[in-house]
Amino acid sequence: MGAEERNGKPHYGTVNFEKRKHPRFSVDLPVEYRRIGLLAERGRAVNASEGGLLLYLPEPMGIGTALRLKVFFTMGSELNAIAAMVEVVWVDMRLEKDRGDYRMGVKFVEISTEDVDKLNIFLRSLSA
Repeated sequence: MGAEERNGKPHYGTVNFEKRKHPRFSVDLPVEYRRIGLLAERGRAVNASEGGLLLYLPEPMGIGTALRLKVFFTMGSELNAIAAMVEVVWVDMRLEKDRGDYRMGVKFVEISTEDVDKLNIFLRSLSA
């Protein structure tokens, strides 16, 4: 018996659909990605967190696709890059007409401790 049936009134409440473990930061960073066995291609990361990225890539990818990814950014006067294996976890099937790219979310699957540290320092610098 649901709450509606018990007291005759509909049950209303707040549902938190935000399930991210880490805060996201707006960015515009060049990325280089490679599917296993294929040539490297270029795209953009438009937001980033410790757990993953929102990417715009020139080709569609299926959920579960594994990519080797390099993300390029500056900290102070230094150019840095992090490398990681990522997995596509969601895909927006609509082509972004103004960008000419496909939008998708990826999570980090394999990333070195050094690159996690670089990413965290970079993300903290965005919130300062």
